[in-house]
Amino acid sequence: MLTPPVPAATRVSLVYELPSMTVFEQLAVPGVLETPSPRQTFVREVEVWGSAVSAEEGFVKLAATTLSVHRRAGEVSALQMLRRDPVRWVRLVLSQGLDVPQPAAPVWLEFSEIIGQGRQEAAARAGGFAGSWKGRGLSLSLRQQGAVVAGCYDNGEGRLRGTVEGRLLRATGTAVRSSVPSAFIASLRDDGQLFLMRSTNGAPFRAFEGSPGGAFDSRCAEPQAVTLGCGSVIHGIRFDFDSAAIRPESEPVLQALYDGLAQERHARIAIEGHTSSEGDAAYNQALSMRRAQAVLEDLVRRGLSRERLGAGGAGESRPVARNDDETGRSLNRRVEIRCEA
Repeated sequence: MLTPPVPAATRVSLVYELPSMTVFEQLAVPGVLETPSPRQTFVREVEVWGSAVSAEEGFVKLAATTLSVHRRAGEVSALQMLRRDPVRWVRLVLSQGLDVPQPAAPVWLEFSEIIGQGRQEAAARAGGFAGSWKGRGLSLSLRQQGAVVAGCYDNGEGRLRGTVEGRLLRATGTAVRSSVPSAFIASLRDDGQLFLMRSTNGAPFRAFEGSPGGAFDSRCAEPQAVTLGCGSVIHGIRFDFDSAAIRPESEPVLQALYDGLAQERHARIAIEGHTSSEGDAAYNQALSMRRAQAVLEDLVRRGLSRERLGAGGAGESRPVARNDDETGRSLNRRVEIRCEA
């Protein structure tokens, strides 16, 4: 749901700040579906504007489309690209509805998401994921060493580990007593406020905000070492779109992984690639295998013995989050490290 009941002609404007300058080559809307209710309808008109100046000015129209209902699962509606300017802020303008039987009656407007593909400058890695944050429904303590973060959540009841890419922390965690898993994406604002998206046990993501809350939570007994190695779930190794070519900004994470694995005494180390669910399952399995092999080759180049390493691909078969929005899909694209004695 996008809005409370509003007039059908309402225009909704949402502004997003991107991590760094971005050029969009393609934009699309997935999941254009109608709820079986006369008072709810999916948005019909979509415009995307971009600015390189600020969140308030300098916007030019990048793309637009008029939507219609999708007939098949997995279908997307491409926007007509009008410009390909580099931008830092995006304004998404949504209006009208697909099915408004009574134009004078208020309706709930619905929307799924906007998917962009293009080129983005590498953003400087955030270094502030250290300390504690408190907010409504949020209790989080983190330690950061370079690109690697470890810590606790829910008043010390859960343990998480993750990696930082640009301004985003992506992490997975487990409740100590119940073993219930959670997935997280977090970002820091300039004033130290933390914005967190969290999914627990596969549920939809919910948004939380927290203020800096002092020292590391004492209830987080024996905090995990801030390292990568056996058992790590790694989101900070980035690849070119639809490719196994590792992007240059992955260097700090790869070096941290090498440093951690160089200390391991396990006889065998398996590098396992995972993808999100877009596209054909067999293709995704092959892509995840190629990406795992690329990581293996990088570790060999750094000095690990090839005889100890193996690569495998699980494709989309073992998601850690839902695949029905980009928040979850970005967490499912990962590399996991498994070790055997």
